[in-house]
Amino acid sequence: MIRNAFKMKLKPGFEAEYKKRHDEIWPELASLLSETGIQDYSIFLDEETLILFAVQKISADFDFDLLPNHPIVKKWWAYMGDIMETNPDNSPVAIGLKEVFHLD
Repeated sequence: MIRNAFKMKLKPGFEAEYKKRHDEIWPELASLLSETGIQDYSIFLDEETLILFAVQKISADFDFDLLPNHPIVKKWWAYMGDIMETNPDNSPVAIGLKEVFHLD
């Protein structure tokens, strides 16, 4: 397993809505994430900056090109696009983070 971390940004005033939408994550999206090799996925919110910090464990053979092209993911991005900073294709602006420390 590989640990993968990245940050995104929430638009002001949408903290509760972001949590609500993730509390009600679509079962087909949750299944797709698991089936493609994502496990132990958490997203944290820094309420002062509205930065979302995501960390997940992914399988060693995870295909980074699969999910962005999947119809369920594209539908989720469109659903979330009104409350997050996004790219022109509705994908969240996500910035990968470098791991500098880990303790098991």
